[in-house]
Amino acid sequence: MEKEKKDVRLAVNVDHFATLRQARRSTEPDPVLVALLAEQAGASGIVTHLRGDRRHIQERDLRLLREIIKTKLNLEMAATEEMKKIALKIKPDVVSLVPERPEELTTEGGLDVRRQEKQLFQFVQLLKKAGIRVSIFVDAIEDQINACCQLGVDLIEINTGRYAELKPGRARDKALEAIKLAASLAEELGLEVHAGHGLDYHNVKPIVAIPQIEELSIGFAIVARSAVVGIDRAVRDMIQLLKRN
Repeated sequence: MEKEKKDVRLAVNVDHFATLRQARRSTEPDPVLVALLAEQAGASGIVTHLRGDRRHIQERDLRLLREIIKTKLNLEMAATEEMKKIALKIKPDVVSLVPERPEELTTEGGLDVRRQEKQLFQFVQLLKKAGIRVSIFVDAIEDQINACCQLGVDLIEINTGRYAELKPGRARDKALEAIKLAASLAEELGLEVHAGHGLDYHNVKPIVAIPQIEELSIGFAIVARSAVVGIDRAVRDMIQLLKRN
């Protein structure tokens, strides 16, 4: 049976509004206010990454977001003891486990689930026991998708970074095909399928066309457009691109 063509949901990542704030150690722009405006513009969720170095989002932001977000709060974080304690205290709707290196500008690839299965299994089960849905940011690799299923996570976010950084052509087509295969496998394994990283207003449509993908997490492109047209227009423009009919 053909999968019903529902529009893809948009989860807006507000991290880089905080990056701008922290560049001047100021109070503006406030990512909490931006999150409210994004919700009003139609976003289905808010994503934020609390990093160990606190380079953008601060714990104050996370606490306030938990109080005010009416759709869904997705907390991206590394699988560390510090972050586990914070997640269990804040209780976001979703925790997305991601790799994290101090020297990186942004997350550079999916989590190597296969290599860390034992550690991650205990981490995932503790979060799920607390009533938090768990996602893993993962590359479009069959072994990694299978490992996510073995951990008992609720969903995965397929890394679209490789696809997004390539210009149209054979290499990008190959990267897109890998995402399609990963999404199909994940659905067969009973996982909810999300995707994100590097997506923008020009490259998102081929990802939207993948029927298994239910939600996209997009941040920097929306932040950049917001600087010109405002957050409301930037979010609404992206939502239009996520329609399937």
